[in-house]
Amino acid sequence: MALRQAHRRARVVGATIDQPSAELWGPEFAEVAQRLLSSAVLCFARNGFHATTTRDITAGVGLSPGALYVHFSTKEDVLFAITRVGHERALAGLGDDTDELEPAEQVAELVRRFVAWHARHHTVARICQYELSGLEPEHFEQVQHLRQQINQVFRGAVARGVRAGLFDVPDVHRAARVIISLGVDLVRWYRLDGPDSPKALADEYAELALRMVLARPGG
Repeated sequence: MALRQAHRRARVVGATIDQPSAELWGPEFAEVAQRLLSSAVLCFARNGFHATTTRDITAGVGLSPGALYVHFSTKEDVLFAITRVGHERALAGLGDDTDELEPAEQVAELVRRFVAWHARHHTVARICQYELSGLEPEHFEQVQHLRQQINQVFRGAVARGVRAGLFDVPDVHRAARVIISLGVDLVRWYRLDGPDSPKALADEYAELALRMVLARPGG
C-alpha cells in the first residue's frame, strides 16, 4: 500500500490540487452531496482513495462522519460518482457538432476541447485516471464504457482523415490512443496558476496532434 501511494504521488508531482468547479456535479446531486463530492476529490487527490476515510471527507465540509451515508452508500460509491460524472462531462465536452468539419479541423477541435476540459478540471480528471482501481467491478465496467465512447469519437475522426487520404497513420486505434493521451497525461503536472492557460495548451496540443497524423507531401 505504501509503495502504491508513493508511486501515485510521484506521478502527480508539480500538479496543483484545485477545488472542483461548482457546476461540475449538476442538479442530480443535492447541495450537501455536491459539497461531499468536492471534499472527496480533494481528499483523494491528496491521499489516494484507499488512504482516505469517510471521516476525512465529511470533516472537509464540517459534517459528522454519518452524514455521508445520507447521500452515498459507501466511500466507493462516492468514487464512482466522481469518476462517472468526470467521464460523462469529458465526453459531453467533445460535443456532437464536429462531423461537419474537415477531418484535420475535426481532430484539432476535438483535441482542443478535450485538452481544455482536462486542464480546467485537472484535479477531478486526475481522480478519473488514477483511482479507478478503487471501483467495484460493476462500477468499473460502467466507467469503462464511457471511456470507450470517448475513444470511439477520436477513432472515428482519425479514420475519416485516413479515408480522405489526408492522414497517414499505420494504425487508427493506436493513433487515437496517442492523441487522447495528450489530454489525459497533463493531469499529472498541470497547474492553473502556471504559464499555460487551458486555451493556450489546447491550441498547442491540437497542432501537435495534427503533426502526428497528417500525411507528408511525397510520403
